Amino acid sequence: MKINATEIRVGMILEYKDDLWEVLKTNHVKPGKGGAFAQVEMKSLNKNTKLNERFRSSETVEKASLEEIKYNYLYKDENNFYFMDPNSFEQINLNKDMVGESGKMLYENLEVAINFYNEEPINLKLPNQIECKIDTTDVAIRGQTVSSSYKPAILENGLNIQVPPFIEKGDVIILDTRTLEYIKKI
Repeated sequence: MKINATEIRVGMILEYKDDLWEVLKTNHVKPGKGGAFAQVEMKSLNKNTKLNERFRSSETVEKASLEEIKYNYLYKDENNFYFMDPNSFEQINLNKDMVGESGKMLYENLEVAINFYNEEPINLKLPNQIECKIDTTDVAIRGQTVSSSYKPAILENGLNIQVPPFIEKGDVIILDTRTLEYIKKI
């Protein structure tokens, strides 16, 4: 499906130069002289390379037509992560390279979306928010009550994040999977 360059958004998958590219960053620029353009940073899904491209606002690009199917996470082994379709009970496995850093945030029965292109899985999308348990965190320093002060914490899945001073070991929090930022305590 052809889209205008001004419609390119972060997370989109584009067909460009005989490859599939995931949009990482986009910046729409309207200079005082000349026409507007979109500066787009993309990552190849097949070759794992990055590309910075400039598209004039009048240009069109091909948006990949993807099929998104919901799966439940089951388990992992040395090389693969395993998922099950909750409707057909059909299982699928994705290799560690395709899952990437998202694999640290997976837990049993978590519902994820897997995008397919020509019936081949190409990427995994986590829900925007997940529950995590705090494994270790520093003790809050007395008198440090400024709302902008955060302290480091390690989650049970091994991720390092910043949390407010009132969060303690064993607390369950909501984490934004896109930015790895603390949202709220449960």
